[in-house]
Amino acid sequence: MTIKSEVSFDDFLKLDIRVGRIIEARPFEKARKPSYKLVVDMGPDIGIKNSSAQIIEHYTPEDLVDKQVLAVVNFPPRNIAGFLSEILVMGTYSEGGVVLITPDKHVQTGDILG
Repeated sequence: MTIKSEVSFDDFLKLDIRVGRIIEARPFEKARKPSYKLVVDMGPDIGIKNSSAQIIEHYTPEDLVDKQVLAVVNFPPRNIAGFLSEILVMGTYSEGGVVLITPDKHVQTGDILG
């Protein structure tokens, strides 16, 4: 795989990536690609946010509830099939589908990636 383009460290620092906890997950039937609608608690500073995620290959809605995830919280919201996706939950494009990026230990909701 090739690197898409170089960015500076200052560009990276512009991303606000935090730990969230999924509090609700349900199928997103209007999405063009199979997805879930997620409701994610991003901690007291950010609050509750919605996200659309194409992660159905490795997860059921029941697997996702209470799972901690990393999410970019300072991208502009996107309207996806009438659903406002406010954060980008992060994952890797892995064999068989997207795998979520999660802390390997329980941490506080809202913690900042550093």
